[in-house]
Amino acid sequence: MQTRSRREFLVDAACLAASCTAATILGPFAACVSRAYAQEDIGGTVFKGDGPQQPWKWSREGYAYRSLGDRQVACLICPNHCALSPGDRSICRSRVNVDGKLYSLAYGNPCAVHVDPIEKKPLYHFAPRSKSFSLAAAGCNFRCLNCQNWEISQAKPHEVQHRELFPAEAAAAAKQAGCHSIAYTYSEPVTFYEYMLDTAQAARAAGLRNVLISNGYINPGPLTDLCRVLDAANINLKAYSDAIYRKLNGGRLEPVLSTLKTLHDQGIHLEITNLVVPTYVDDEDLVRRMCAWILKEVGPDHPLHFLRFQPLYKLDRLPPTPVSTLARFREIALAEGIRYVYVGNVPNHEGNHTYCHSCRRRLIARVGYGVREVHLNGDRCDACGAAIPGVWT
Repeated sequence: MQTRSRREFLVDAACLAASCTAATILGPFAACVSRAYAQEDIGGTVFKGDGPQQPWKWSREGYAYRSLGDRQVACLICPNHCALSPGDRSICRSRVNVDGKLYSLAYGNPCAVHVDPIEKKPLYHFAPRSKSFSLAAAGCNFRCLNCQNWEISQAKPHEVQHRELFPAEAAAAAKQAGCHSIAYTYSEPVTFYEYMLDTAQAARAAGLRNVLISNGYINPGPLTDLCRVLDAANINLKAYSDAIYRKLNGGRLEPVLSTLKTLHDQGIHLEITNLVVPTYVDDEDLVRRMCAWILKEVGPDHPLHFLRFQPLYKLDRLPPTPVSTLARFREIALAEGIRYVYVGNVPNHEGNHTYCHSCRRRLIARVGYGVREVHLNGDRCDACGAAIPGVWT
């Protein structure tokens, strides 16, 4: 059972007081006021009757679903478990029921294709200075109020411009661009799972590595299958609070924690991101609880990134995260025992660099997404010889 932070308690108390006051003043309208204050869950719903009558060129029958009878199907890719009647579209917008079969409409039609430095993901302990061929298709199984890529994550595949790039073609293009890996990123790769899995298999056959940048909202079965061809992941742990997940992101905490444990247990290189959204996630108690969970369940060696929020999408009136808050959270996480803690989206901050957990030597100096210097002998600190966890080649 999750304990509640002081901030969550005070917010709920304020909502209760507001609703009680409203009950006195507004009488029968008080329930509406109370619901407006609470904003308990912003999770999406199935789009009834919104799907196409036939699959299009960029479709693939789903790899994880089951029949519910009477031509209804249940998607088993993520914890939303969308139950779709013929003609319905999933919460993530990219899956539809066509005559009793589940189809993905995001297969071979990426809406974003870029070559990025691996540091942009961010992955700081995985093949520094390498390039990653980055793919995204439209859709997301969350409804984050602060989404930075909402133009593609909150769109249906046919609503965005895309190029045709099937799995074998993507692997060939990545090789031609001199990339070390293919990254599934930008929107939410779980929603284009079939395309991601087949591309990852093609990438492996071509000698490339595979990188997942995700909210981690995926069921254990599909995740385990993906792990067979996955090399690294950065999972965005939005907040160590189920209540905040429901009102900021439209998801739940526990499935994401399960994903982190699975990736760790499967030996996938794992880094964790926490975007510090003011008034939602800027709580020192939440940080301490999150660090305690990380240390207990996956250990101290997975890099943790605190990222600066910028006003975007539905939270465009909030201020950017104060740099002092990010620095304080980094100090807390280091003091709690996380060995590698970073500050992101703040150029030229000391928290951009990698320091040896043993002797504190600066091992990797970064400028933006670039690497200026590296002081490693293989996987060891060149000063004290301590082993530095990561994939360095």
